[in-house]
Amino acid sequence: MSSREKILLAVSQNQPERVLLPDISLFERKATGTVQKFGAALSSIGGKAYYINDLTEIGIIIAGIPAINGRVVNLVDGLPIKNAENIIYHLAAHDLQNVEWAILKANFGVAENGAVWITEDCMGQRVLPFICQHLAVVINQKDIVPAMHEAYELLSRKPYDYGCFIAGPSKTADIEQSLVIGAHGPRSMTVFILLNE
Repeated sequence: MSSREKILLAVSQNQPERVLLPDISLFERKATGTVQKFGAALSSIGGKAYYINDLTEIGIIIAGIPAINGRVVNLVDGLPIKNAENIIYHLAAHDLQNVEWAILKANFGVAENGAVWITEDCMGQRVLPFICQHLAVVINQKDIVPAMHEAYELLSRKPYDYGCFIAGPSKTADIEQSLVIGAHGPRSMTVFILLNE
């Protein structure tokens, strides 16, 4: 028997006893007030939440934001944004270096931390939500879960090729403990929560 086989045999014969998973009922959250908690959590980390009834309100709000100059990429179906690019899937990541605003759809959100889960099919390019100056996300209120426990349950039900949680604008406080917003990603994050969907 080789050394490798001896080691593998010893490992297989010395397995720890199986134990039951811990009871996590302590972490169960009530769904009441989830949408408001999401907005409050997002605001506390530097983001901004708008509660809207239909997509046309987004166009009106965005038109009123003075910072909207330059290139706008919109990947939300049915969202009328003036002068926005809608198809970027064929572009290389370097072609997105001058995107001022990116408007994306989130798969779901998490109320306890104001994060949204966005998959590659909603991004167009993986780099888009991180290379743009300002990130706007659209999410349905029914797709906001109370806590990360429910979020991971959702992730376990559907396999995703690529996805990530994004919470608020980019920020760091590494240098002299001074908070800097937009240090290595979007300078702002706006989430539009559709109440009637």
